[in-house]
Amino acid sequence: MGPAKPSSACLTVSEEAMVVDFRRRTMLPLDDMLGHLHESLPQLSRSALHRCLVRHGISRRASSTNETKRGKFSPVEMGYLHIDSSELRLEHGKRHLFVAIDRVTKFTYVAFFDAATKRNGAAFLREVVDAFPYKIHTVLTDNGAAFTEQPRYRSGATHRFGGHIFDRVCHEHGIKHRLTKPYHPWTNGQVERMNRTIKEATIKAFHYPDWGALKAHTLAFIAAYNFARHLKALRWRTPFRVICEAWTLTPERFKINPHHLIPGPHT
Repeated sequence: MGPAKPSSACLTVSEEAMVVDFRRRTMLPLDDMLGHLHESLPQLSRSALHRCLVRHGISRRASSTNETKRGKFSPVEMGYLHIDSSELRLEHGKRHLFVAIDRVTKFTYVAFFDAATKRNGAAFLREVVDAFPYKIHTVLTDNGAAFTEQPRYRSGATHRFGGHIFDRVCHEHGIKHRLTKPYHPWTNGQVERMNRTIKEATIKAFHYPDWGALKAHTLAFIAAYNFARHLKALRWRTPFRVICEAWTLTPERFKINPHHLIPGPHT
């Protein structure tokens, strides 16, 4: 026989009441709840949270008939990057932000260029290869001019004999270049979402006197994202922590010790 009045071994009565009220108000999934409550209740484990919800009869969320099923990416190893560019506008003009994000580790790198040209696309890829501490085996891009030859030029002599400069950089580093299907932008949705996240945190929320201020804020945001942001997709770990765990298991994939990426006091 169990106790007459079951209670949590790691939560006080008031803490348990807070958890129950939080669930009833938000109806978040179990993992989302755990992520939000982790800072306030660090002793709370996933199993303890589940038992708490079961005791109060709120372990199951009401099913919605309007929910749409989202497809999942096939399992891949780290080193599979999504790359894209987007336009940023200030009163001084416009710039193009290039973004690369790893499908597995979510580690992100960004750079500003004056235009989305093929030379800038190739220059960005070279920066990405240098910035990531491990080997990159595949990049996925859209069909923009910065990443691939446009259909009307693919039968020309330049494309047949030289190829696009982005593809040449891929060949130099042993990287496979994949393209999204035309009119299927959601295939590259991971980097599209990152573009939106960056804009929501910068130009849609603040006014910048010049491009230098925007660039400094964007780079600071990306550093915080890579080293301090706990992501649900990574089981509430940071991208940097995932990389360090991979370093301990498979160091042969790495070019440098990832601990060298930690920002210093003058970074």
